[in-house]
Amino acid sequence: MKSTLIRKSRFSITAILAAALSLAGISALAAPVASSARTFKPHSASLHALDAQISSFLNTKYAKHAHLRGVRARTSDRVVTLNGSVPDYRAFLQANHIARQVSSVNGVIDHIAVRAPYVPDASLQKTIDQRLVYSRLGMGQIFNGISTKVNHGVVTLSGQVVDYPSRDSALDIVDDTTGVKGVVDHVKVAPLSPFDNQIRFEAARAIYRNPELSKYALDPAHPIRILVNNGHVTLWGVVDSKMDKQLAFMAVNGLPNVFSVKNDLVVK
Repeated sequence: MKSTLIRKSRFSITAILAAALSLAGISALAAPVASSARTFKPHSASLHALDAQISSFLNTKYAKHAHLRGVRARTSDRVVTLNGSVPDYRAFLQANHIARQVSSVNGVIDHIAVRAPYVPDASLQKTIDQRLVYSRLGMGQIFNGISTKVNHGVVTLSGQVVDYPSRDSALDIVDDTTGVKGVVDHVKVAPLSPFDNQIRFEAARAIYRNPELSKYALDPAHPIRILVNNGHVTLWGVVDSKMDKQLAFMAVNGLPNVFSVKNDLVVK
């Protein structure tokens, strides 16, 4: 009987200690959660204050430029949403650039409308094509080929250029053209390659030293263009006859290190 009482007493003491330790553990686990909850509100408040500061800074910045006064910035969690309108596509780019230059900004969502003057798509494409003809004139433009497509004022650029300055020059021309409401850039920049450079120069010599084709060097704005990518050559541009198209192909097709020749020359 006494032994039974001792066992019960020990069991009771053990149960009491376990319960006490359990409560202590719960309290210990709860303490960090409570502490974390206390520190969350000041952090949220400081983020809200930063968002308001970013919005105020950008709206003040936009108000200083007449062509950007129609733009309004709203910031949430350091992501800026731009609303409003601008008179042309260049202003659209500037508004985005100003927002992205703020170091505290994590992203920009753009809802700006471009209120550019209406220009029919066909007329706009013709104007852009004429202006692109003189892009990088005298700076290796014969190794660039860019095509355009216009849909409701949005211009899509495709093709290939030899370097990034050539691509940027083409984009700048389009950005500054009246009537443009948007630009989609699909222009590829050819990889740096001494072998491709050698092919470019050899192909240019083979074409322009041909007596029948040398006339295309007289107008630097309308040459036979030579696009090279990893040994694959594309001939691009406008020629006078099917014979000229075939002669250009034959001049390049037999060159060393040329894997293939695609003849995209158009006979006018």
